[in-house]
Amino acid sequence: MTSSAPGPSPASGPPTLLVLDAEPLPRLGRLTGRAQIEHADESTLAERLPHADVLLVWDFTSHAVRDAWPGEGPRPRWVHTASAGVDHLMCPELTESDTVVTNARGIFDQPIGEYVAALVLAMAKDLPTTLDLQRARRWRHREGQRVAGTRACVVGSGPIGRTIARTLKALDITTALVGRVPRTGIHGPDDLDRLMARADWVISAAPLTEQTHGMFDSRRFGMMQPSARFINVGRGQLVVEEALAEALTKRWIAGAALDVFEHEPLGPDSPLWELPGLIVSPHMSGDTIGWRDELGLQFVELYERWEAGRPLLNVVDKQRGYVPGR
Repeated sequence: MTSSAPGPSPASGPPTLLVLDAEPLPRLGRLTGRAQIEHADESTLAERLPHADVLLVWDFTSHAVRDAWPGEGPRPRWVHTASAGVDHLMCPELTESDTVVTNARGIFDQPIGEYVAALVLAMAKDLPTTLDLQRARRWRHREGQRVAGTRACVVGSGPIGRTIARTLKALDITTALVGRVPRTGIHGPDDLDRLMARADWVISAAPLTEQTHGMFDSRRFGMMQPSARFINVGRGQLVVEEALAEALTKRWIAGAALDVFEHEPLGPDSPLWELPGLIVSPHMSGDTIGWRDELGLQFVELYERWEAGRPLLNVVDKQRGYVPGR
C-alpha cells in the first residue's frame, strides 16, 4: 500500500528526524545534511515528539510511543516502526491523527518462512529428542514422520503468511491460507475451525487486532487432531498460553512451537519452559545475519521517497492495524 505524506518544507531547513533508540543504532549516514537527526529514549520521548517531523521507532519492543504521543498540537507527520507489527505503538490519539504510519513489511517474510519450515521438519523428525539423546550418549532408534502429503493451516494472509504457505508447499504439504476476508486462494474466518480440525500443522502468523486477540484458546486447541502441532510466529497475544499449556499437558495436541509470547522476554520461572512437546525460541524467527542493516536501509529509502514528495510504501491502515494486502 502507498500513501502520500506531507513532505519536508524546503524553506524550513532539514526536517527533524527523531529516533527512539535501541542498540545497535541504525546506520543513517546517507541522511547526513538532509535530516537533523535527534535521539530519544523512553524518558525523553514525550518531550521531543512535538518538535519532530519524522519518528523512527527503532526500539520496536518499546511501548513508549503509546504513552508519549501528543494529543492536540504539533506531532510528527510520519512514524516508521522497524517491525512488522504496529500494536506496540498504536493508541487512539495516533490512530485518529493525520500522521502516516509505515512498517518494515517485506524484511522478515522469507526468514520466517524458512524458520517455520525448520520447525515443521524438526518436530516431524523429532530432532529435539535426538539432541537430548546425543547429550545423554544414548542410542535409541525411532521413526520420524513424513511431511509430504500432510496438511497445514496458515492463519494470516499477509506477506509473511503467504511466504510460509509457499515454503510449506515446496515440502509437498497441502496448505490452506486463512485471512480476514475470503478472496481467490485465501479462506475467510468462517473456514478456520473446519481447516484447523483437519490440519497436521496450524501456523499462526496473523497481526494482533481486536479480532485476533486470544483467538487460539481452549476451544480451538480442543478441535485440533491429537497428532497435530501448533506454531506461533505472529504475536504472543494471539494465544491463550494457559490453554496451550493445558492442551499439551493433556495431550490434546502432539506438540507446539512458540517464537512469540504474551510477555517478553520469557521469565526463567515461566511454566512454558517445561511444557511437554513445546519448542521455545526467543522471538528470533525473522532475524537473520544483517537484518538490522536491512531495516536501516529500508527506512533510508523510505525517507528519500518522503523527502522527494513521492508516495510512501508499507503504509499501515491505522484502523485495522496492518498494511492491507494486495
